Amino acid sequence: MPLAGAPPRLTKPARRVVSQTVFTDELLLEIAAPEQIASLSHLSRDPQFCARPALARKYPALPLNTDAEAILRHRPDLVLFTDFSRSDLCSQVRRAGVPILSFSHYSSLDDALASLGVLAAHLGADAEARAAATVDRVRTRVARLARLLRKATPVRVISPSTFDILPGADTNFQDYCDHACAENLAKTVGGLAGNVPVPGEKILRWPVEKVVLVGGEAADGDSPLPTPAQIGHALQPFRRKSPYRHLRAVREGAAALLPTWQSSCVSHHRLACYEYLARQLHPACFAHAASLTPTLA
Repeated sequence: MPLAGAPPRLTKPARRVVSQTVFTDELLLEIAAPEQIASLSHLSRDPQFCARPALARKYPALPLNTDAEAILRHRPDLVLFTDFSRSDLCSQVRRAGVPILSFSHYSSLDDALASLGVLAAHLGADAEARAAATVDRVRTRVARLARLLRKATPVRVISPSTFDILPGADTNFQDYCDHACAENLAKTVGGLAGNVPVPGEKILRWPVEKVVLVGGEAADGDSPLPTPAQIGHALQPFRRKSPYRHLRAVREGAAALLPTWQSSCVSHHRLACYEYLARQLHPACFAHAASLTPTLA
C-alpha cells in the first residue's frame, strides 16, 4: 500500500506514537502496546465517531484544531496522519524531525487490514503478531457472515441524508451493502458513483424496499436492533422532505439504522457495520446464529 510521506521502516520500534485521526486511533488501539500510545485524536473519546471510546479514554487526547506544538508536546517518535489531515500540520511535524505515517487507502476492509500491517511494521514484532491475529479473526467473521447470508435475497436500499446526498458506487455504503447482502439502488439503478446530490424525483421510480439511515446506538454487530421509536425518530425529517416523503419505504417505516460511528467507519471495525446492517435486513438468517462478535475486541 503506497503511503504519502511514509518513512522507511524504523530501525527500532516506535516507543511514543501520536495519532491525529479517528482512523489511525482505531488502528493504534488495536495493535500497539499501551506504553507505545502517547496521544490519540480529539475525537477518540467520542462514541459518535470512534469504535473504542472507553479504551481511548485511558490515553491523552490532542485538543480540537490541534497544532504541531500540541503534537510535539507528547515527545513522539512517530505521528500518524491520513491524506485528509492538514498538509501544513504534516509538514511542520516532519520539519521538526519526527517521522510520520500518512495513510491514503481506507475505502475497503482490505485497505483497513493492510493498514494494520503497515503500522505494525513500525511498532515491532509484538504488534505484528497482534495485527496478524486481528486479520485472522476479521477474515473468519467475514466468512461466517457470508455463510449466514448465502441463501438471502439482496434487499434493495438507498441511504438518504438530510444533506440531500446519496452514496453510490465506490463509497463506504457500497462496501457495507456488498457485505450485508443489499443492493444499493443509487449504484445499480441510478448509475451514481461517490457521494453525490440526489437526482430529484427520479428516485421515486426506484424499487426501494428499505432506507438505511443514521440513528440509534450500537457498539458492535451483536448490539440490540433499533427500536420502533428509534426508527420513527430517524425517519421524521424524511417524512417531511421531498422527494423522500413520497417513498413507500419512508411512509411505512421500512428503515434500517446505522449509528453515526458505524456510518462513517473506515477501519477494520467496519466489520461491525456489515453485521449490524445484515441483521436488520435479513433477520431470518440470524434466528439460530450464536454471537457474531466474541472474537474481536
